[in-house]
Amino acid sequence: MQDFTHFDESGRARMVNVGDKDITRRTAAAEGRVLVNPHTFQLIRSGGMKKGDVLGTAQVAGIMGAKRTSDLIPMCHPLFLSGIRLDLTLNEEACAVDIRAEVSCEGRTGVEMEALTAVSTAALTVYDMCKAVQRDMEITDIRLVSKTGGIHGDYHC
Repeated sequence: MQDFTHFDESGRARMVNVGDKDITRRTAAAEGRVLVNPHTFQLIRSGGMKKGDVLGTAQVAGIMGAKRTSDLIPMCHPLFLSGIRLDLTLNEEACAVDIRAEVSCEGRTGVEMEALTAVSTAALTVYDMCKAVQRDMEITDIRLVSKTGGIHGDYHC
């Protein structure tokens, strides 16, 4: 258990104390994908979904998700985010909505969870907006693709 920072000496969950860490610039990027069928893809592209603009709604939802990460993930610290960029792209070849989030802050802890939550929330919103016409969509490939800052250094996959 000693390799896991979110457990105390007794193995109980705890929120890590970041009070002694330096404030540094932190960034993270995450990606994911929602696989849809050709009919759903065309409805998204044409704006024909009855609930409205799928990509625009999912973009706003992803940004809101990043901002509310500490309300959803128990051991995440509330962060003052400097910026959130969320892009949703129609990928015709894969018949998918590709999602990428980039999050940044000046703080004592990283923003990986915020980037992953942004992608996850956007993907769930795409599903919600399209479920009336397709229930077997697949949310897939959600992953951290890069992070910078902090004592653990940079990561790029």
